[in-house]
Amino acid sequence: MAKGKSVLTTGDVARICNVAPRTVSKWFDSGQLKGYRIPGSKDRRIPLNELLRFMKANNMPLDALPVGRIRVLLVDGHERPAYELLDALKARSGYELQVARSSFEVGAAMHKLVPHVVLINLLTNGIDAQSICQSIRSNEEYATIKIVALANQLSGSEAAALLHRGFDSYVSNPTDAGEVIRKIEEATAIIY
Repeated sequence: MAKGKSVLTTGDVARICNVAPRTVSKWFDSGQLKGYRIPGSKDRRIPLNELLRFMKANNMPLDALPVGRIRVLLVDGHERPAYELLDALKARSGYELQVARSSFEVGAAMHKLVPHVVLINLLTNGIDAQSICQSIRSNEEYATIKIVALANQLSGSEAAALLHRGFDSYVSNPTDAGEVIRKIEEATAIIY
C-alpha cells in the first residue's frame, strides 16, 4: 500500500488489522467503521483517517498503518528554535519530522512528506504564513492537513482572525514543546 493512499478497500483494512475481510464489512455495516460504498456496487471504501480513528478508539496497534507515524512539517526560518522543537518532538516516538526554511522548501516538503500537520512559526521573518496557509487550503489533495500557527500570546481577536484565515489551531507559547505536542495530537485525533 502506497504512502499517499488515502482510501482503503476492505481487503486493505483486513490486512492492516489482521482480521478477515468479512469482519471489516461487519464493522462498516454496523457503523463502527465509517466510509462509503462505490456507486452501483456493493464495494466499500474506508478513508485512511477513519481507519486510524477506529483503531485508536479500539486500542488496536497502529504498526501496520502507513500513517502510524504522524508526519509533521515545521515551517520556521529561525534555526535555533526550530531545532529545539525538533529535538523535543524526536524524543517522542511516532513522529516523522521535516523543517522548511522558505516557501520554496515548503512546496517541496508538502509534495515529498505529505504531512498530517504543518506548524508555521508566525514570528519568522521572510516567510509569508498566510500565503502558505492559503496555498495548502486551495489544494484539494491537502484538504485533511491540519495547520497550526506558532505565535506568542495572541489576543482573542488575533486568535479568531487566524482561525478565520484557515488555520486550524494555534500555540500561544511555541517554546513549550508540551503545548506544541498537545496541539499536534489534538489536530490529528480529530481526523487521523
